[in-house]
Amino acid sequence: MQPDTTRQVLLNAAFHEIHHKGFQSASLTAILDKAGVTKGALYHYFGSKRALGYAVLEEVISDHLRTLWLDPLAETTDDPITQLKDCLIKAGEQLKDRDIRLGCPLNNLAQEMSPIDQGFRERTDVMYKLWLQTISSALQNGQQLGKVRKEIDPEETALFIVATLEGCMSMAKNAQDRAVLLQCGKGILNYLDSLGT
Repeated sequence: MQPDTTRQVLLNAAFHEIHHKGFQSASLTAILDKAGVTKGALYHYFGSKRALGYAVLEEVISDHLRTLWLDPLAETTDDPITQLKDCLIKAGEQLKDRDIRLGCPLNNLAQEMSPIDQGFRERTDVMYKLWLQTISSALQNGQQLGKVRKEIDPEETALFIVATLEGCMSMAKNAQDRAVLLQCGKGILNYLDSLGT
């Protein structure tokens, strides 16, 4: 394998293992087996299991967040409400049953690791803040264009949207049921409609 390929294969294998078992229970042996590489290759790219976990957050999970939410919302548009709804619908359509069963990778790591590891807490916090800022900016843009109600506070609304999205994923994970996620998603879509002028 090429060096860049080996590193990416390790990151992908680690992401799947961590998403399935959580960071603390993730097995380096299982990651190495899935990646088909040696322990030496792992430690060549990542000095520790913790460093590998940080890289999963900063590269794999961050990339998912960027693709589903940040990049589409950062695009200039004259209708941010429709754009938010499109992001939500696209995210829902891309979720496999496994994703619903296992929950949101970002939220899972935030819940598991933030109380016990400052590095994980800081990294998840950066991602959440970026997500919040992107939604808030889209809403502010909508207010300037007369598409979003002036009386809403974009920062508070962004926080409510992200917290609700993460809560929906957690409820669906607990119920092990896509129907819970779909019902919750309908509620979010209705809420987003209520933000428009």
